[in-house]
Amino acid sequence: MADRNNPDKIASRSFSTKLLHFGAEIDEQTGASSTPIFQASTFHHHDVFNPPHHDYSRSGNPTREALENYIALLEGGTRGFAFASGMAAISTTFLLFSAGDHLIVTEDVYGGTYRFLTTVLSRLGIETTFVDMTDFEAIKAAIKPNTKAVFIETPSNPTLKITDIKLVADWAKENGLLSLLDNTFMTPYHQRPLELGIDIVLHSATKFLSGHSDVLAGLAVTKDEALGKRLYALQNGLGSVLSAHECWLLMRGMKTLQARMEQSERSARRLAEWLSNHPNVERVYYPGLPDHPGREIHERQSAGYGAVVSFDVGSGDLAKALLNRVELPLVAVSLGAVESILSYPAMMSHAAMPREVRLQRGITDGTLRYSVGLEDVEDLIADLDAALRA
Repeated sequence: MADRNNPDKIASRSFSTKLLHFGAEIDEQTGASSTPIFQASTFHHHDVFNPPHHDYSRSGNPTREALENYIALLEGGTRGFAFASGMAAISTTFLLFSAGDHLIVTEDVYGGTYRFLTTVLSRLGIETTFVDMTDFEAIKAAIKPNTKAVFIETPSNPTLKITDIKLVADWAKENGLLSLLDNTFMTPYHQRPLELGIDIVLHSATKFLSGHSDVLAGLAVTKDEALGKRLYALQNGLGSVLSAHECWLLMRGMKTLQARMEQSERSARRLAEWLSNHPNVERVYYPGLPDHPGREIHERQSAGYGAVVSFDVGSGDLAKALLNRVELPLVAVSLGAVESILSYPAMMSHAAMPREVRLQRGITDGTLRYSVGLEDVEDLIADLDAALRA
């Protein structure tokens, strides 16, 4: 009988093959072509002296375990963890730190992460310094005797600034710091930070990994087993785990990740080039554009440019008018779905960030973020052109 689940054989496969053949894609007991949904909260002990591998679904569930092993395989880590949302993954990971600790964080970080750091962790006595991580000297200048970690978003949200992952990860290691990276925009298809020295990778799996605007989920992957044990203790203790059904839905979405990302990226590149030449657009942010700051660094650490394009129309009034005119994209919070999503960071993803702070980070009232889906890109362009010229 063929050994379908040999870990070394699975790990040696190409990424596209791993997406479909990750070790739990076929149920061993029944031969079912899909990981079963174990919709159970607790598990029977056939022998009280030999407890089962799973005993209570907060601590572990077979469907969730399949997903957690799946994302660990794709990211090249040792342990994966599935949470009830992206913020649940991020906030749980930040609780690795204690009162009196200090963190260095990307300045134009996702608004929900900013809110957690400034309104929750601050109350717990954990201090944060926000820096422009395109400036390595600024990162080095931010370190303090009590600094414990550096948290990176690259490309950042929504201005798509690029941080040199290996440079910062090596520096963190030299200084005894943990390095954390939000890989939501790139996914492991385009970017695998653990291979560049990062300690923990995080995802809002609600976005590209799920890909269908029907799952709320977060994922984390640790580089080493010791760190994995620490994060598992927090996941189990806090209990913010992903349900079995949503784990199944997420795995189903992840199987098509490569096909979706390739199509969306092709369209995003076309949209970014078109926006760059539009008379009513003041600025376009996309790593694939020749003049994008940090493009050379991005190409060194990522296999693609992603499917998110941000652009500035000059004012909040023009941005809001455009949002009410477009017909094809969803005007909504979130990104990374099969349908295109147009967001307004000032009132959506970064609403928790005070206006003066947001403006300091280059997130203006005229900034819009376009997550390109699977529609025909020429239809998307025609729709956006009509809205821009109205």
